[in-house]
Amino acid sequence: MGSRGGSGGDGAESHGYAADIHSIREAQARIAPYVHKTPVLSSTSIDAIVGKQLFFNGAFKIRGASNSIFALDDDEASKGVVTHSSGNHAAAVALAAKLRGIPAYIVIPRNAPACKVDNVKRYGGHIIWSDVSIESRESVAKRVQDETGAILVHPFNNKNTISGQGTVSLELLEEVPEIDTIIVPISGGGLISGVALAAKAINPSIRILAAEPKGADDSAQSKAAGKIITLPSTNTIADGLRAFLGDLTWPVVRDLVDDIIVVDDNAIVDAMKMCYEMLKVAVEPSGAIGLAAALSDEFKQSSAWHESSKIGIIVSGGNVDLGVLWESLYKR
Repeated sequence: MGSRGGSGGDGAESHGYAADIHSIREAQARIAPYVHKTPVLSSTSIDAIVGKQLFFNGAFKIRGASNSIFALDDDEASKGVVTHSSGNHAAAVALAAKLRGIPAYIVIPRNAPACKVDNVKRYGGHIIWSDVSIESRESVAKRVQDETGAILVHPFNNKNTISGQGTVSLELLEEVPEIDTIIVPISGGGLISGVALAAKAINPSIRILAAEPKGADDSAQSKAAGKIITLPSTNTIADGLRAFLGDLTWPVVRDLVDDIIVVDDNAIVDAMKMCYEMLKVAVEPSGAIGLAAALSDEFKQSSAWHESSKIGIIVSGGNVDLGVLWESLYKR
């Protein structure tokens, strides 16, 4: 981990970012009828192992999807929405569209976990398959958009998605205002952008750390290079963390994310197990990575660990493809 690179609360509102504290508060009001307030969880057993007080909160995908869909006027919404996603955002868009009473066209890569595909079907989403690559997902989504007139609800590179996901930060800090560090999973950067913009507007000195899988560490490479880096391929059990940063999320990650902690898949599986056994919640790999980062040697050997006392951990997603998980466990 390197030195802190984030700017303060004024910076979070004055650099022309895609979202800000005002759009995030507007999102909070817009989605309130549709999204339950998520309880903050804690475990004295986990605190004892980590050596810090941890506070867990999550359920962010439905926030971004709901804000994007309910921000549409009736004319825009009439032809439905389209998105591309490997799972959680796909299901969130399908559910939010169902609540709005409009069609949802969901482009899903062929390697998406079956449990996540089942959720999309359960919420009435129209599934269109793509190849695994981001390029294929985007091109298929563009074709569907052209054919149907549906509005694109981007999984991360969108103001309303970022603003909706940022509401999790408002809730966390409303309940535990003394939090001094928040660890957030990073992929396309929508969640961490929203969290950082909200948190640093409320408390400019708060530390925002990203947690990223070693097999998909493009964000860490991007921070080091000072520009967006994409990878030819990714290889991680955290299937929800395989996207690359977008042009709207990168400036926030560059300026307001203080550091990125990279962890391997074994550490992620260990954190999942701890969530099951001690926190008593079902968490998928992408959601458990924040705890894995808090437990990592990289974090514990950094100045951030010594300067942190109360740490917020953003956790979301209980959609575990058990077949893949057991296979991973048996390989260890």
